[in-house]
Amino acid sequence: MILRATPQLISDWLPQLVELLEDSVLTGASVGFLLPLGAGEIAADWDGVLHDFEHRIVLLAIEDGQLQGSVQLELARKANGRHRAEVQKLLVHSRARRQSLGRRLMAAVEQEALAAGRTLLILDTRVGDPASKLYESMNYLFAGAIPGYVWSDDGGFAGTAIFYKNLP
Repeated sequence: MILRATPQLISDWLPQLVELLEDSVLTGASVGFLLPLGAGEIAADWDGVLHDFEHRIVLLAIEDGQLQGSVQLELARKANGRHRAEVQKLLVHSRARRQSLGRRLMAAVEQEALAAGRTLLILDTRVGDPASKLYESMNYLFAGAIPGYVWSDDGGFAGTAIFYKNLP
C-alpha cells in the first residue's frame, strides 16, 4: 500500500526511513550522500523533510508491515512556477526491487502532483543510472545532461540527466 505521509507518520516510521535511505546509498543510489556516511547524517535529512512539509509531499510504500520504498515531491514555491514540482529521492529497498514498486510510486506521485495542481514534473538522476530506463518507460522526456554535476564516491565527478513530463 502506498500512503501519503503526515509528519506523525514520518516520525513513527523514522527508523525504517533511515534504514531505507542507508540501504539505497549503500547500494549505489545517487541521492545526495557520499560514503562513508556520517553519524546521524541520514536522520538529519529526514528531519529536514519534516521541517519543509508545507512544500513537500512524501509517499511511503508499506507492505507486509515493512517500509519498502518512498518518493518525495517538492512543490515549486515561486508564483510563476506553481504548475510544476520536482520528483525527489525515489527509493526502493534492495529487498523489494524488480517488483514494480518504483513504477507504482512514480504513478502515485504523479497523481499527487495532479491533485496539487501540478502539471509539469521534473527530476534528475545520475547519468547512466538504471532509473533512467524507468523514467523513459513512463514517458519522461530526457531534456539533457550536465557533466560533472555531483561528486562520486570514487572522488571524481558524475553527470546528471534531467527528465521532465507534462501531465494531462
